[in-house]
Amino acid sequence: MLTTISKQFRWEMGHRLPFHEGLCRNMHGHSYEAHVILTGHPDDHGMVMDYYDMKWLIQDKIDELDHCFLCDASDNVVLDFLQSHSMKTVVVDMPTTAENIARLLLEHVCAKLPAPNRITSVRVRVYETEKTYAEVEQSL
Repeated sequence: MLTTISKQFRWEMGHRLPFHEGLCRNMHGHSYEAHVILTGHPDDHGMVMDYYDMKWLIQDKIDELDHCFLCDASDNVVLDFLQSHSMKTVVVDMPTTAENIARLLLEHVCAKLPAPNRITSVRVRVYETEKTYAEVEQSL
């Protein structure tokens, strides 16, 4: 029987969407929350994965993002400012939308999954506010 487990992670991070015509064009930040959701076949004890091991899959990336400014590499205006003032910055080759942040985290989790494992799919849900989220899924 397939079973789904989930673990939540929180961090603070700034970003902006320079291509956007709305308010998100401005520098701003969020209290992000991510849910790592694993579906798989439980072992003989009924466990899909230990929650401590789930933390190991993503905590290093959460620590990297916490209290940083996530900056699209093409955003030279902000990137030059942040680098010239020694601000904690993580540069990515993508617009910093919630959808792309979810994909970034999903790829990180999938790359760190041990082999062999009992996981059949991985989902990552990223809340940008308490009422809005983006979710991505990878079947394995």
